[in-house]
Amino acid sequence: MKKNIFLLIFFFFILSNSHASIKENIIKNLKITNNLIFNFEQIINGKKQYGKCTIEYPKKIFCSYDLKMKKILVSNGKSLVVKNVASNQTYHYPLKKTPLGILLDKSFLINELENSRKKNTKNNIYVLSIKKENISVELFFDINNYNLVGWQTEDMYQNKVNTSLFDLKKNQNIDKKLFRLPAIN
Repeated sequence: MKKNIFLLIFFFFILSNSHASIKENIIKNLKITNNLIFNFEQIINGKKQYGKCTIEYPKKIFCSYDLKMKKILVSNGKSLVVKNVASNQTYHYPLKKTPLGILLDKSFLINELENSRKKNTKNNIYVLSIKKENISVELFFDINNYNLVGWQTEDMYQNKVNTSLFDLKKNQNIDKKLFRLPAIN
């Protein structure tokens, strides 16, 4: 009986240490990451969209959707602009009122990871769930290389938006002009 209790305590200790180690490694990885470049697949209401994004911490992003969508998304750290190139329509939002306000704030993400107590791993993915004001975000990190591999948010119409990242590159030389907001019509 004592042997079974010892084994149970031993496995619990091993599992809790591996969880802490994963979380600590994700934090270390985020701390040394200045920017990300990746291809993405985004699913909203069963419809898939594709494109390429560049993120520069803190709070900057540029995404160009594939030729069919002809849409760009840009944040300069304060504002977010979505422009449909085909229709020449431009939408402007305060970044802090969007899920990207959370996703692009590396310091906030690190703080949330440091303070998270739940063990959220499944299928080699560490899940960080964040609720801030009326915005909910789930971030997905690969537990083998500790990189961000996607996220799930809700758009302004309460549609679930799943974004998966591919061909991720970190700490590349990027053109700062990329984060200039397009003119608003």
